[in-house]
Amino acid sequence: MLQHPQCKGSRRCYTCGFKMHFSSVSPKLLLQLCISTIHSIFASVFSKVRYWTAGGCKGSVSVLPAAAAAAAAADSKLNQSKDRDATTPTSVNYHFTRKCNYKCGFCFHTAKTSFVLPLEEAQRGLKLLKESGMEKINFSGGEPFLHEKGEFLGEMVQFCKQDLQLPSVSIVSNGSMIKEKWFQKYGAYLDILAVSCDSFDEATNQLIGRAQGRKSHLENLYKIRNWCQQYKVAFKINSVINTFNIDEDMSEHIMELNPVRWKVFQCLLIDGENAGQDALREAERFVISDQQFQEFLDRHSNVSCLVPESNEKMRNSYLILDEYMRFLDCREGRKDPSKSILDVGVKEAICFSGFDEKMFLKRGGKYVWSKADMKLEW
Repeated sequence: MLQHPQCKGSRRCYTCGFKMHFSSVSPKLLLQLCISTIHSIFASVFSKVRYWTAGGCKGSVSVLPAAAAAAAAADSKLNQSKDRDATTPTSVNYHFTRKCNYKCGFCFHTAKTSFVLPLEEAQRGLKLLKESGMEKINFSGGEPFLHEKGEFLGEMVQFCKQDLQLPSVSIVSNGSMIKEKWFQKYGAYLDILAVSCDSFDEATNQLIGRAQGRKSHLENLYKIRNWCQQYKVAFKINSVINTFNIDEDMSEHIMELNPVRWKVFQCLLIDGENAGQDALREAERFVISDQQFQEFLDRHSNVSCLVPESNEKMRNSYLILDEYMRFLDCREGRKDPSKSILDVGVKEAICFSGFDEKMFLKRGGKYVWSKADMKLEW
């Protein structure tokens, strides 16, 4: 299998999917690899020693060490500057699965793979993120409750709150797979549960694809709202505004459900996901204009918990990790993956995230996100 140079000799590379089984490599070959590596190290050290003992460039024996020291000091200052300028992953969205039981026509993170990291590896990555400054983790998909019937998700939620002591742990779900027993087991570790709902008309949800068979999406929504209140989890609603719900007035229903936040997104096209030749969805028919989106916002201006996100605000203002824990850069209208944080660490991978921190703050990405600080009346 073809792999990138950095992963050669690794048991597993999550950037390119390479996996080596050492049991299949002969002892003779392993010995040769070890000898070759040791030889390379000694050759490198020996050449540097010869360089300095010979005076490097002749006539400058006393100058070069001073120049080297100055260069080292300059490098140190440069590295310190880079550290100050490095992006801190304050809030991260981890799409650990792409599989889903719904078929929303505008979905921009589709089931292109069925891969899910082993729990231990996912926890290792989450720990790396915490060590790099992460305060909030949001688990999404796909449908996050689909894999292992929510147990895998629950283990990660508990790990992030109990072991990593993160201020905020949240989930975005379509709500169809959530059971009360999940709240009983893991609800104490969850700060926010967001349920996606694009319409309060069942027929419209069916047209959009926000449904599974004849099950009522709205019944689930109200049931989950009650469970959130019972088990002390902050309740949130996400809605994608598109051609099928653009004329709907949702004010009455939203105020009745009383979420802590109602995120309202303008339908967004992402090449390779819901647009273009290799896409699994064709979302062009769902797209609305900026003016149409603004008209929807104006119609709901009396809803105090509404948080709007236009295409401009949404595109680059999220730190998104895919199922391999690679940051996804959406600046070119598609999702270009970085190397996995499991292979190269957070600091290197995040440089290729395309993250716009100013827009993150402008869209209200930093808010009171810990239920302990919300002062909610349960």
